[in-house]
Amino acid sequence: MENVLNIIKDKTLTFEQKVLQLAREAENSINVLNISSDARDFMNRGIICDLFEGNAPYRPRYILPDYKRFMENGSRFLGLKPAENLLEAVNNLLILYKHVPSITSFPVYLGEIDKLLEPYAVDEDEEYVLDIIKLFLIHIDRTLTDSFVHANIGPKATKVGRAILIAERELKNAVPNLTLKYSEDTPRDFALEAVKTGLEASKPYFANHEMFQKDFGDKYGIASCYNGLPIGGGSYTLVRLNLKRLAEISSGIDDFINRVIPYAVKLMTEIINERIRFLVEESNFFESSFLVDEGLILKDRFTAMFGIFGLAECVNILLKVVDKKDKYGHSEEANNLGIEIIEKLKREVDKYNNPYCKITKGKFLLHAQSGISSDIDVSPGCRIPIGDEPEIYEHILQASMFHKYFPSGISDIFAFDSTAKNNLEYVLNIIDGAMKSGLRMFSFYCSDSDLIRITGYLVKKSDMDKLKNGYQALQDTVSLGLESVEKQGLLNRKVRKYD
Repeated sequence: MENVLNIIKDKTLTFEQKVLQLAREAENSINVLNISSDARDFMNRGIICDLFEGNAPYRPRYILPDYKRFMENGSRFLGLKPAENLLEAVNNLLILYKHVPSITSFPVYLGEIDKLLEPYAVDEDEEYVLDIIKLFLIHIDRTLTDSFVHANIGPKATKVGRAILIAERELKNAVPNLTLKYSEDTPRDFALEAVKTGLEASKPYFANHEMFQKDFGDKYGIASCYNGLPIGGGSYTLVRLNLKRLAEISSGIDDFINRVIPYAVKLMTEIINERIRFLVEESNFFESSFLVDEGLILKDRFTAMFGIFGLAECVNILLKVVDKKDKYGHSEEANNLGIEIIEKLKREVDKYNNPYCKITKGKFLLHAQSGISSDIDVSPGCRIPIGDEPEIYEHILQASMFHKYFPSGISDIFAFDSTAKNNLEYVLNIIDGAMKSGLRMFSFYCSDSDLIRITGYLVKKSDMDKLKNGYQALQDTVSLGLESVEKQGLLNRKVRKYD
C-alpha cells in the first residue's frame, strides 16, 4: 500500500500517469500465473525478465489492428461510417486510436498512415494536406502521451508521406515514433527527404522492406520500437533472457552452449506459454473486444516474442577477454561465438510449440530486445556496448551478421554529427550499403537534436531536464528516458562525422 500512496502523492506525475500506475499496482497485487519455482528463481535473479507486463495478462502486449479494414468499413461499436474526405478520415483514426490497448495502455501501432490517408488527399491541395497532417500529428503527440506509439510510412512516395516528413521536421515531437519501410523501389528523392527529417527530428528510421516481406509477407507493421509483427494481430507477450547473467552461471563455453542455454530456454518458454494461456483462456480479451468482433484483429494472427539481450557481455565473459581488440564487435572469434550462441538459441526455441501462435506455425519469434531504463552494465540485444563502437562500415558489417535471426526486431543506433546535414546523399549511401549487407533496421539521429533515441523510442532532452528539476512531463516515457541517460551513458554513443 505504500507504493499506492507514493504514486498518489508524487508531484511529478500527471493525473493520467497516476491512474496508469495505480492500475498496474492493482494488477500486480494478485498472482494468477502457474509458474514453477525454478522459473521464478531465474526471474528473481534477473536472468529472465517479463518487462513489467504485470501479474495478470488481460490484453496482448502489442496489437496491430487492420486499419485498412477499419477505413473501408467504419466501426459499428464506435458508430463511425467510412470516411468520405480527409478530415473525416483523420477524425476516424484519432477516435479509434483511443480504443486500441497495449501493454502501455496506448496504441503501439498507428498503421501505415500515408497509405491510409492518401486516397483522401490525392485531389487536395498540398498546403491543405500539410495543414491537416500537422494537426493530426499534434493531436497524437498531446493525447497519446507515450513514446512507444508508432506509425509507418512507405515504401512508396505519397503526398501524405511527404507531408508527414515535412511536418515532423517542423514539429519535432517525440510522439509518434516513425518508421520508413525502405525498398529498392523507394524513390530516391523521397528517401532523401526522410534522411533530412531523420537528422532534424530523429525519425523516421529505415526498415529493410524486402527483408520483412520475406519473413511476414506484405501484411506486416513495425510497432512500438523495432518490432516487426503481423498486421491484424501482433504479439501476446515479450519476455527476455539476460545472456550476461546466463554466462555468469556457466562454467565455460561448452557448458553454456550444451547445458545452460537449453535449460534457460525451457524455463522461459514455460513463462511465455503460461502468460499466453491465461490471456487467451481466462482473461476473455478475445471474447470481449470490439476489435475482434469487427475483424480488426484475429487471434490466429498473434504470436509471441522470445527476447534476448546482453550478447556482447555474454561473449566477453565466456572468452574471458580484456583487450578491446579481442572483444565482441572487434574480434572474429568473439563475433563467431555470438553467432554460435544465437543459432543455438534459435534451435532450442524452435523445439517448443504453442497452439495459439498459429501465424508463426506454433513458434516464438526471436527478438533482440533493445533494453530498459534499469539495465546497467548490459547492452541491448546484440549491440556493441556504447563507447566500444568501431568505424561505421565495420559496425554495420558486424551488426548485419545478426539481423537475419530476428524477424520480430533488432536494431543498431547510429549518431551523426551535425555536419551530416550538409550531405544527405552521404547518409543515404550508408543506409543503402547497410541494407544490402543484411541490416534489418537502420536507426539514426543527429547529436545536436533535442530529440534523442533512447532504446528505440524518442525523448526530448529538454523534457528530461524539466523532469530532473521536479516539473511534470507530458509523456510518461520521459522518466524512462532520463533513467536510461543517467545509468547507461546513452549520450556517449560514438558520433559519426561527415568531412
